[in-house]
Amino acid sequence: MSHTVRDKSKLLARVRRMSGQMEALERALHADKGCAEILHQIAAVRGAINGLMAEVLEEHVRTHVADPAITSDAERMLGAEELIAVLRTYIK
Repeated sequence: MSHTVRDKSKLLARVRRMSGQMEALERALHADKGCAEILHQIAAVRGAINGLMAEVLEEHVRTHVADPAITSDAERMLGAEELIAVLRTYIK
């Protein structure tokens, strides 16, 4: 079972909180709030996204790369290649 399926309810709860943060940012922009408040909202959203990314990345490494139960080098390499592809996109 994939770790995203196993942790689905926890991950979805984080996404719902991020959705609320995005809505708060949208409301702040509509209300013409000051730039400092807008920047704080953006920082909060970015922190939440980074936290979610770190959590899923960590579990990906544990499940698809470092798990001692993986006996196939090809399977382990696939997990590593997937991770590399995501990291290349993420750090652009």
